[in-house]
Amino acid sequence: MKNNLPLKLRNAILIRDNFSCQKCNFKDETSKDLELHHIKPKVSGGLNEFKNLITLCSICYNYAPDSEKNFILYINEKIDWHILNTFRYSLHSISKKTKQGMVNQFVKGKHLTKAPKGYKLVDKQLVPDENEESIPKIFQEFLDTDISLTQLAKKNNMTTVGIKKLLQNTTYIGKVKFASQESNGKHKPLISATLFNNIQNKLKQKGWIN
Repeated sequence: MKNNLPLKLRNAILIRDNFSCQKCNFKDETSKDLELHHIKPKVSGGLNEFKNLITLCSICYNYAPDSEKNFILYINEKIDWHILNTFRYSLHSISKKTKQGMVNQFVKGKHLTKAPKGYKLVDKQLVPDENEESIPKIFQEFLDTDISLTQLAKKNNMTTVGIKKLLQNTTYIGKVKFASQESNGKHKPLISATLFNNIQNKLKQKGWIN
């Protein structure tokens, strides 16, 4: 591990996180391909303490944003570890090439992570699926009513965290993200930018996002 942390603290965090990357869910009980990341960076006053450290695999660690705000968004946007496995075994020899390839895909407007609700991946392209029509309904109901996030989540068979993430996902207005960067995607938007912005304003007014 690259992190110069007390062994007792490092082991406690690995056990807490089940020796698994908290972004892609890659598990390594040997911990050789795992890193501990500071949620609030040390340069910003983040401490080497239990609540400020999280387990990432070496690949997700390499792409983690430097700021706390961007990192929280990054960690909440999950990816399937199987997608990264091709690169994992040759990380040191192809990491730069792999990173550049992902950047190239991002610049071309291609979605790089697991398809969110309402979409599916077909030949590596993001296209609407059978849940397409439910997405604008979810956004509109949250905007037009006093329904809570918990109630809205239960109504749509989701977790409260999941519904909050959905309401902040810019994929639905045609964007794609890579780490902390955002670009216009090639896929079909499911809602308007106006509706999305109104939702963000309401979430802020409710104190549910900063």
